[in-house]
Amino acid sequence: MICGIDEAGRGPVIGPMVICGVLIRREDIEKLKQIGVRDSKLLSPVKRMMLERMVKEVALEYKLVRIQPEEIDRAREKRSLNDFEAEKFADIIDSLKPTEVYIDSVDPSPQRFLGRILEYTKHRPKKMIVENFADRKYIPVAAASILAKVERDRLVEELRKKFGDFGSGYPSDPRTIRFLREWKKTRGEFPSFVRKSWETLRDL
Repeated sequence: MICGIDEAGRGPVIGPMVICGVLIRREDIEKLKQIGVRDSKLLSPVKRMMLERMVKEVALEYKLVRIQPEEIDRAREKRSLNDFEAEKFADIIDSLKPTEVYIDSVDPSPQRFLGRILEYTKHRPKKMIVENFADRKYIPVAAASILAKVERDRLVEELRKKFGDFGSGYPSDPRTIRFLREWKKTRGEFPSFVRKSWETLRDL
């Protein structure tokens, strides 16, 4: 049983981060490849949504971990975001108990990120591959990236419907910055759905 793990929404100042693990049989890797599974960033939103349903049908099991901004902020008071994510990745490995696991490293040093994961995980797969850009190299990771991205987009869309258009939610988006500046000016504080530990808010 092979597991791919990836995340979506690590960088935005607005909204949750989603981490996903997908457990599949080795013989189903080719099936996922044939239906067009690849890195979610290379797919259109419509294609991602179509593939999300198909991946869930093929997968033996999958696990989605939704991490709200306040949880990210609390964690960053005591440790790095990389260490926090390593623990979440380890939780997925312990839950799905794969024989092999392929992970998209959030750390520029994949070996360092692997070491962090091993500090937290109890289950020990026979094979653990941690690489940068693993979502482009390994189908199980690409499948996880699709589920994580679609779920993150779904949660962000719910926020937009409730609070208005804030752009992409990334610090580099002028619409996001305008939205946050206006919110702070009119209400005296930033909304609950933003990551208050981000330098973006300190700068504003």
